[in-house]
This record gives sequence, C-alpha cells and structure tokens, in this order.
Amino acid sequence: MKEMTYTIRDQDGIHARPAGILVKKMQEYSSAVTIKNGEKTADGKKLFQVMKLGAKMNDVITVSADGDDEDAAIAGAKAVLEENL
Repeated sequence: MKEMTYTIRDQDGIHARPAGILVKKMQEYSSAVTIKNGEKTADGKKLFQVMKLGAKMNDVITVSADGDDEDAAIAGAKAVLEENL
C-alpha cells in the first residue's frame, strides 16, 4: 500500500468539478483508492463519497492506493490534486 497527504489549497475545498476530475482519474487504475479527511473515509472511485468528505481549504487529506498499480495511482492523484486543488 502506498499513501500520500495533501493540503487543500482551493478556497472552495473539494467541490464538484475537481472531485469529478479526481474520481475519473482514479477509475483508470485497478488499485483500490481510499481518501480520508479526518475521521471520514471515501472510495476514491465514487464521486458522491468523495464529495461527502467535506474537505475544505487547509484540510489535510490522505490518499492511499493498494494494488498492482498503486504507485501510478498515487502519482495520478498527486498530479490531479496539485493541478485542481
């Protein structure tokens, strides 16, 4: 399992557009992807779960991937987060 943390920099937090981009990217990988914000956990491949995390500006989220392409999944998540949030 690989893991990374990311601090949300967008003043609107994780809203529909960046969440959709992130989920679409995570669906490209076979690895299981989990995103955590505090005590809340979401399947990184399910839009409504990611939105329900309620991640706001300055929240630190943790993205973990477990599977054959976990390194690529983490790299993809990092790229999407840095570009969109």
